[in-house]
Amino acid sequence: MFLKRFGPYFSYLKPVRKQFALGLGFGLISAAASGAGLPFIIQYLVPLVTSDDKPQGMALILLLSSIPLAFSLRALGGFLNAYFMAYAGMHVLERLRCMVFEKIQFLPVAFFHKNNVGDLMSRVMGDTGQLQTALVKVVNSLVKEPATLVSAVGFLIYLTISESEVAFMLIALATVPACVLPIRAIGSRILKKAKLAQNQAGELNNVLNENLSAVREVRAYSLETREINRFSAAARKLFKLTLKTVKYDKALSPLIELTTAFALCFSLYVAVQKDIQPEIIASILTALYMCYEPIKKLGGVSNTIRKAQASLDRLEYVLHSVDTVPEAANPKSFQSVAGEIEFNNVTFSYDDEVALKSVNVMIKPSQVIALVGPSGAGKTTFANLVPRFYDAVEGNVSIDGIDVRELDKHELRAQIALVSQESLLFSDTIANNIRLGKPEATLEEIKRAARMANAHDFIEAFQDGYDTLVGERGSRLSGGQRQRIAIARALLKDAPIIILDEPTSALDAESEHNIQAALETLAKGRTVLIIAHRFSTIQHADSIFVFEDGHIIAQGPHRELYQSNELYTSLYDKQAKTTQSDHT
Repeated sequence: MFLKRFGPYFSYLKPVRKQFALGLGFGLISAAASGAGLPFIIQYLVPLVTSDDKPQGMALILLLSSIPLAFSLRALGGFLNAYFMAYAGMHVLERLRCMVFEKIQFLPVAFFHKNNVGDLMSRVMGDTGQLQTALVKVVNSLVKEPATLVSAVGFLIYLTISESEVAFMLIALATVPACVLPIRAIGSRILKKAKLAQNQAGELNNVLNENLSAVREVRAYSLETREINRFSAAARKLFKLTLKTVKYDKALSPLIELTTAFALCFSLYVAVQKDIQPEIIASILTALYMCYEPIKKLGGVSNTIRKAQASLDRLEYVLHSVDTVPEAANPKSFQSVAGEIEFNNVTFSYDDEVALKSVNVMIKPSQVIALVGPSGAGKTTFANLVPRFYDAVEGNVSIDGIDVRELDKHELRAQIALVSQESLLFSDTIANNIRLGKPEATLEEIKRAARMANAHDFIEAFQDGYDTLVGERGSRLSGGQRQRIAIARALLKDAPIIILDEPTSALDAESEHNIQAALETLAKGRTVLIIAHRFSTIQHADSIFVFEDGHIIAQGPHRELYQSNELYTSLYDKQAKTTQSDHT
């Protein structure tokens, strides 16, 4: 069962198979020195050093040196076993994490709406560690511990053959199967509790991630106590679930030790009754201990496998998630992109919630189109279908006459630049954040794009200029500065299609003015979709699409729509009143 379930992941051991094999080999040496070496020394060394004609001088020294030799083999084998296994294990852990992270990079946007970030982080960092333990440490134990057990049993069989009066010890070994019962019973309970605990670990991670991402909001609304209580409740629940896992895990060892104690007691009783020599009794006890110690550790291995199964279920949920926006079997390529966009009878829904209904529009190359309407009317969904963040449920979206589902996703998105309402900057330099639009760009090209975005002057004002680190999510820059860097990034990309998700809605008047000028530069000669909340951003639009309940109910220039469409008139007048009150 273990090999079948975990088998596909053993391939990650191939690059480190030499180290893994060395680790197993040294583990076998340590096991042999423990299971057979120590009882053998006790049986033959004790009589020699306690007899009347015991060796003297150098002969005694050489004889006694067998003790540190046996312990050295055991210790050195154990150390090298642990080292090489750790080497292989860290390699497997690295590859597992990279594999899951890589899968996440290609999952569709819809996947992240159904799964919170904290839980995904827990799967990448925590569950991969559990799986790595199963792949490396468990395999090591499945080789090393049976080898110790076989060595000890082999010594006992040898002793039974050479000393017929100690055959009773084989009866003591008959208690070994009894240890299997608690292992099986406890293992099933651990699997159940481990699944619950790992899911709760993801929930706790999500609470932490949300809190650290909303530092300003927590302070502004005095949510510190609420957040402490929320985190404490999640941590307490994880504590209880983890404690139940530990309870079952740690109950196994005492049960096996109790079985061992009865077996040893029986062995000692018979040995005393038969008047067996002390050295033989000592070697028997040592060998029996070496039999039961591996069984106890193998019980722990069983529990580790159960925990790893729970983690594997969580990892395979990610690894086996289907890409709902798949690549075309034989993707087409653009010769050149004019930027014509057509929606042909497009319907789209989020599960049971319909967001767009039978949309039919044609956007000509180099047109600037504004998308307006109430929240939830379908504006963002409309824009998201162009770069294939989602696929239409019915109908199709095409660019220059080619269905976007027939294009390679990377090639499609290379033709589109996105400037979001809250543009994300990575924790890197300003230059590298702009360079995302064109990785091979020179510093002069970056500066040219920054000038066009009205960003060059404030960048040069920093002590490190374009080498200034922006901090996590661009936290060291103002909102207006982040937006202008994002616009510079889009300008550098020089894509024929631009999507602007209201890039000025959260900015002050001065920043908005600077960005409006940058946006006018960005829009020249390109097809532009502007998701508009502030109507000041649509003054230069060639056409405005008015959305309501997933339909485009009207389209045309501002003057025409203001006179003919009641919804547009209402939205515009509300915006105008809000703007006027802001200025008074």
